[in-house]
Amino acid sequence: MKALLLCGGFGRRMAPLCEDKFMLDLLGRPLLLHVIDMLRDAGADDFVLVGNQVNAEELRRQTGHNEDVPCHILRQHESTGMAGAVEAAAEHLDGPVLIVSPNDVVEASAYRKVVEAAEQEQCDAALLAMRTARYFPGGYLVTDPDMRITGIVEKPEPGSEPSDLVNVVVHFHRDGRRLLQALGSAQSYADDRYEVALSIMMGEGAQLRAVPYTGFWGPLKHPWDVLTVMDHFVWGGRRRVAMSSRISSSALIEGAVVVADHARVLENAVIRGPAYIGERAVIGNNVLIRGGSHIGADSVIGFSTEVKHSYIGRQCWFHSNYVGDSVIDDRCSFGSGAVTANLRFDAAEVKVGVNGGDMSTGMDKLGVIAGRDSQVGVNASLMPGVMIGPGSIVGPQVCLDSNLKPGQRVLVRRACTVEVMDEHAQVTARDALRQKLEGI
Repeated sequence: MKALLLCGGFGRRMAPLCEDKFMLDLLGRPLLLHVIDMLRDAGADDFVLVGNQVNAEELRRQTGHNEDVPCHILRQHESTGMAGAVEAAAEHLDGPVLIVSPNDVVEASAYRKVVEAAEQEQCDAALLAMRTARYFPGGYLVTDPDMRITGIVEKPEPGSEPSDLVNVVVHFHRDGRRLLQALGSAQSYADDRYEVALSIMMGEGAQLRAVPYTGFWGPLKHPWDVLTVMDHFVWGGRRRVAMSSRISSSALIEGAVVVADHARVLENAVIRGPAYIGERAVIGNNVLIRGGSHIGADSVIGFSTEVKHSYIGRQCWFHSNYVGDSVIDDRCSFGSGAVTANLRFDAAEVKVGVNGGDMSTGMDKLGVIAGRDSQVGVNASLMPGVMIGPGSIVGPQVCLDSNLKPGQRVLVRRACTVEVMDEHAQVTARDALRQKLEGI
């Protein structure tokens, strides 16, 4: 079976995180490779990856080690959405094809479920559908009682959703050529030409079915979604401590904790699983890691730091900090005493500032989201839901309650006066104080 992976989009809503969403490091490997493994388990044996001008070479590098599985890397030269990505792979779309967005993280069973449903129902296409109780900024499916699709609505306005069935991009097409023909006829000024093509197919008599799915679904739309996807991988793991790691006899490791190659856990550190400790990471003295956390390779969690339910990237540095419910990208550093606040005083939902307004996160606990190469000074305080742009600096003792754009710096300015006291006056004052203390 052929699998077409859509890797050409630009995740602008993921700022301040820089990486392509499907390149998110999880358990020491990019998310993309986890998706490919799950597709292989579902029966895929031929892969077509459509990237863009920026990431095509990285896709080739990441998939180059899979010599036993054909991976064709193509480029989508224009940003024409899902339709353009499918058309870019036209020469590979003879026969059946499973179209997948690696940014829609699902269980391996979801891929099998769609393929099996298409075969059992003898339909022309089967689309994975997830029921949701709250608005999702994506496509929605309209079906009849037998789950035959009668309509597709892409990104309706909140409150005008035509159903509660979200269109998850796991689509099995029995004939890729028929889809390409419909795309050739589809016209739209919006970013929904693929959905228009599906409507054309239905108008021509094609049968499309929605396949209800109740397993894990973690769409990577916004940076805080990283925590949900992290949970899926970390909580689904089993305890494993690499032989090359070094664990102090006074350290405590409880539950499903993975300690990767050459990691070090120093004296009196406590790691309560589930947790992942990446290659060559150092967990310092008196550190506490809990709540389901992911520590990237080569990161140093220094003395007396607590990390609770957070995603920490590669090569990050901490010392005597509290990091809670946060997403920290690669090569970030926190000075001693810097802390993240993850809960509002009123315990209300944490909202983040996006495009001049407040966006709902659906989370009552959310710390900071820090872009790559950002720095936080000693004794700084970061308020719930604050986002720090890549390469930005939060100065010592700053209380940051609003976002920082990439490359910005915020400092506390203080006017200090230094005076030279008269030496005789200093001695007289000390003697007077000593006499007073002796008389008490």
